[in-house]
Amino acid sequence: LQSLQSFQADLEAQLAKAGTKLVLLDFFAVWCGPCKTISPKLAELATQYADDLVVLKVDVDECEDIAMDYNISSMPTFVFLKSREKLEEFAGANASRLEAAIKANI
Repeated sequence: LQSLQSFQADLEAQLAKAGTKLVLLDFFAVWCGPCKTISPKLAELATQYADDLVVLKVDVDECEDIAMDYNISSMPTFVFLKSREKLEEFAGANASRLEAAIKANI
C-alpha cells in the first residue's frame, strides 16, 4: 500500500512534469455513478487533446489528503491547473462543459 504522503508526492511530480500544459484533476470515486458515466468522454478528450492536456485521476477515497487540499465535496469535480495555478473548477458529469473548459484553458 502507498501512504497518502506518497500520493501527494506523486501529484507534485506529475504537476512538475506537466510544465505549462493544462492539467485536469478528475476527482472521482469508484462507487460514483456520474463519475462512471463521464469517464469514457474524459478518456476521449484526454486522447484528443493529448498534446496540450494532462489528465490526472484522483480517487477521493484513496487520496483523501489531496481531496481535502482542493476542498472537494462532490464527485466528479474537475479542477483545471496551468503552471500549478487553478484556472477553473466545477462539479458534475457535464461532458459539454468539460470540453468547453478544456478548450477555453488550453
